[in-house]
Parts: sequence; structure tokens; C-alpha cells
Amino acid sequence: MWYKMVSMPRKILHLDLDAFFCAVEEQRNPSLRGKPFAVGGMPGERGVISSASYPARRCGVRSAMPTSRALNLCPQLIVVASRHEVYREVSARVMQHMANLTPLVEQISIDEAFMDVSDLPQPGVEIARKLQAEIREQLGLPCSIGIATNKLVAKTATDIGKANHRSEGPPNAILEVPPGQEAAFMAPLPIQALWGIGPKTAEFLKTFGVRTIGDLPRLPEAQLAHHFGKNGPELAMRARGIDNRPVEVFHAAKSISQEVTFERDIRERKQLERTLRSLAEGVGYRLRQDKLAGSTIRIKLRWADFTTLTRQVTLDRPTDQDGIIFEAAAALFETAWPPGRPVRLLGVGVSSLGPRLRQLSLWDNSTEKEHRLLEALDDLRQRYGDQIILRGSELEDNGDR
Repeated sequence: MWYKMVSMPRKILHLDLDAFFCAVEEQRNPSLRGKPFAVGGMPGERGVISSASYPARRCGVRSAMPTSRALNLCPQLIVVASRHEVYREVSARVMQHMANLTPLVEQISIDEAFMDVSDLPQPGVEIARKLQAEIREQLGLPCSIGIATNKLVAKTATDIGKANHRSEGPPNAILEVPPGQEAAFMAPLPIQALWGIGPKTAEFLKTFGVRTIGDLPRLPEAQLAHHFGKNGPELAMRARGIDNRPVEVFHAAKSISQEVTFERDIRERKQLERTLRSLAEGVGYRLRQDKLAGSTIRIKLRWADFTTLTRQVTLDRPTDQDGIIFEAAAALFETAWPPGRPVRLLGVGVSSLGPRLRQLSLWDNSTEKEHRLLEALDDLRQRYGDQIILRGSELEDNGDR
């Protein structure tokens, strides 16, 4: 007797902790609840907002915004200093709750993860409700969950569920896209809701009448290939809600860092900045080789008397790019280094690591263009050595014109 094997649809959950840093701070200080506040650096220290409460968001305050601008938009804003060690500990507890349900958990940031619960008999919505209630009751944290047959649609469901939230406070949204409804769910959404489509691409596609995700697959394949290269067919496939990527269990290194101890203590700003850039490039190179990205940038300074200090900042999204790492490290250095003070050791590190997520649309995204350039330079260095590429400032310092 012959038996026909039937492939059951996958059940993928995407969990996103709502205003995570702020939720943790409200636990520590309940008087913050209902008030416009943000987690981030102080304005006098070139601070940046890491997370904003929902009352603050209604005033226009957003993550990655300079704190000084946030205070202009919302003068009553309360700014709370970041406590990233605490956030990491709480995040680990959330991930453990997910791992208690299934070992197939893929953490993609400190407050976001996928899980594959295809082997569990309960419906996806039931699993999501139970998990959401458990995290709220045991950890005091709100979260939103998207449910679908693949990662792309599950994450989009989370985003749409949160966007549809209209009342005050955290969304606590749960939105399921039933099997077979992926294309219908994606089709009416604005084209920029598709992962990989940035503002420039969205504006360009409007010239061809593409305003919704459902409009994209209607473009001729040759036209998609012309504008998006090898990613064109894949982009059309994603627009139909097709995504076969597995949930990948990933155990990342805790951090990647480089540091240098100078033969003599250095007090010259230019030399210290050149060293900082070189260290950032080294860390970026290692991240790309390991296909990792991290969101927490850290510097380490040791003075002539062997006193050591560290400073760190968490970005709104993970990176493996030299320039972004250097800019964050340079800003930290500026706040920590008294001009002229001799430096014995200088270090740069990146933590909160995870697998790098590539955008689908590469042709006009400046971040992806930079990444392709860095990969080309990495290839040259691997073939011909580190000195094959030098910055113009390095040539000038060596007297070469």
C-alpha cells in the first residue's frame, strides 16, 4: 500500500518586545508609567535616544534621535540613562521562555526573535496568547507577536499589528496570517512595508505604478532584473509572501573587539582618531567574516596611570559597517577623553551580536552599497595583505603625495 506524504504548513512566530528598554525602566520606577520618557544619553553629552515610551512617541520622539532634538519636541520629556547589562539579562529571560516551548528560536536583536512551533499541536494563535500572557505575568513585559507560515510574513504581521494599535500604552498585538493567505495579506500593504524596500526604492517604483506590495509582481521579470539584478525574482517572490528560510538556532560570540597598547603614551588627537578608525575597521572586518552584526558599540581607554574606563552606546539596529562603528566610537571617545590627556591603551568592541540580515533590495540602498564596497575591500586585503588599501590621510601622514 502506498501512502502519500502531506507537507503541513509551518507555524512561525515573530515576537517583538514593545518599547523594551522603557518597559524595563517602568518596572524599576513605576512612577514613569503614562509619562513621556525616553532611555538614552544626556543632551550635553551628544546623547541619542535608544527607546521612547508611547506618550513620548505621540510627541514625535523616536529612537536614534538626538536627545537635544527630542527635548525640543517634548520639553517635559524625562531622560533615563541606559542600563544595557540589565536589558541583556531581561532579554535572556524572555528568550528562555521561548526556548521552553521549542529549541528552534532565532534571536535577531535584543528585543526580537523568531520561533518555529510547527511541531506543537496547538494553533499558532493559542501558543502566541499563552506566551504573551506568560511574559507579561512573569516578567512584566508587553510584547507583540505575528504568526504565519514563514519568517517574512510573520514579521510583517507583527509590524502591521503594532501599526494598527490605536489606544494608549503598548500594542500587545497578536496578528495571524492563515496558511494560504500570505499573498492576499501582503498585497494591499504599501510597498515600503516589504522588507528591503527603502524610501528611495519606493519613490522609484511609484513611477511604474507600484504603490502596494501586490503591484510589484505585476512588473515584467525583465524589468525587475534590470533594476534589481539577481534580487529581482526573489523580490517578486517575497512580494507574494513566499519565504522558505528556516528558523536558524544561532549561538553567537558575546562580542568582537580589538585594542592596542601604545609603545609610548599618546596625547595627539589625530593619531588617536586614526587608531580608533583602524580598530573600528578591524572589528568590522571580523564581523563580516563571521557574518555577524552587533548593536552595542564600546570603547576602552587606559590612561598613563593604568586607570581604565569603558563607554558604550546601543544603536537602533545592528551593524557590521566600519563607518558606523567608527562614528559611534568617535562620539564616545569625544565624551570620555579630556583633550591632551595621554592614552596608554585604546580599544573598540561590538556586542549584542547576531546573524546579519541582508536587505532584499540592494540597488539604491546606501547602506547596502557601502556593504558591497567593504566586501570588495575585504577580498583585496585577503588576497594582497592589509596594506593594499590605505586612506588618503595615511598617505599624507607618511609624506606620500
